[in-house]
Amino acid sequence: MKIVLKTFVAALAIASIQIAVAAQRGQWPTAGWTSTTPKAVGLDAKLLAAFDADIAAGKYGYVDSLLVIRHGKVAFDRSYKQDYSRIYGEEAKEPGALNANDPTGPYNYFSSWWHPFYRRSDLHTMQSVTKTVSSVVIGIAVGRKEFPDLDTPILKFFDPAKVANVDDRKRRVTIRHLLTMTGGFDWNENLPYIDPNNAAVAMEASFDWVDFTINRPMAREPGTVFNYSSGETQLLSYIFRAATGRDIEEYAAQHLFSPLGINRFFWKRTPTGLIDTEGGLYLAPHDLAKIAYLYLKGGMWEGKPIVPADWVKASITPSVSVSNTVKYGYKWWLHPYGKEGRLAFTGSGFGGQFPIVIPEMDLIIVATGWNIIPNKPNLPLRVAIDRTLETVIKNAPR
Repeated sequence: MKIVLKTFVAALAIASIQIAVAAQRGQWPTAGWTSTTPKAVGLDAKLLAAFDADIAAGKYGYVDSLLVIRHGKVAFDRSYKQDYSRIYGEEAKEPGALNANDPTGPYNYFSSWWHPFYRRSDLHTMQSVTKTVSSVVIGIAVGRKEFPDLDTPILKFFDPAKVANVDDRKRRVTIRHLLTMTGGFDWNENLPYIDPNNAAVAMEASFDWVDFTINRPMAREPGTVFNYSSGETQLLSYIFRAATGRDIEEYAAQHLFSPLGINRFFWKRTPTGLIDTEGGLYLAPHDLAKIAYLYLKGGMWEGKPIVPADWVKASITPSVSVSNTVKYGYKWWLHPYGKEGRLAFTGSGFGGQFPIVIPEMDLIIVATGWNIIPNKPNLPLRVAIDRTLETVIKNAPR
């Protein structure tokens, strides 16, 4: 009888541990997000509904989805149907900067077969949020000691005799400079993307994006000034493959997407076959939210480190000033909000792709859209932050 009782007690203890572990795992959205009501997580449902109504009415142009997650649960989840075959149908046929080199392929940004959804599925183009995800993958490789020191000069990965415009400044460009958009190359991406003189547009119209970028002359000392450059992020795709011997897509699938339960994605390649780390990734919004949540949790997932904590911290710490208020880390934008010193960290993609993390509020916002023609209504990142923060009920129980 005593043996039976001891066996029962032991089994009960094991079961209790298993239940506790299961409960802990249940807090993680690996298999899918848990839904809740706005009120349950301290959000004002009426104000969220007002925001929703403005989006649905077209106040912010073509928004495809808005997702609000608080305390690890989905409190607001909306998608908005747009007929992109009709909206951009004429532009898709006419040669221009956003489709000139690829009238029927994945770099025709007006083609509804490719944009904003991959083959009209629920996988949404991330555009430059791809840069942020690429930084996450590099951080994992750094933590696994499979990627070089960030202060390694990038010309180490090239034959300098085959690189144009090499001078002392180009010799001083490091991986860190590419991560922080301070490479110093002559690069103008401040023009609208419908302008063929935009450097990123010209790069995408070329065959070899790496050669296009690395051969650019230098305009300033590396590490001194932020200058937005998609080409610098594309160099990281080449460097990743050269340094690790691995394709960054394959590496991401194994070490980032799989642990987070992200089983469906698409990643475009350049004409040479290199992964497009500057804007080629497609994800479902709920899966993009997982990557934001991973950083909110300091790189941990289900109690295991996926991204080193020191990399997460460095990524969302200002490395360079973009403006008087906005800063930049390792491919993360840092926007002030609320009390002085508080920073939301975000990705930002052409057309309206935003993963936004507001750590003090335990709040994640994910928006997708496809507003790609200048001077039209759109949902600015700042508006997405402010209107969501307005819904937080002060002193609400958590």
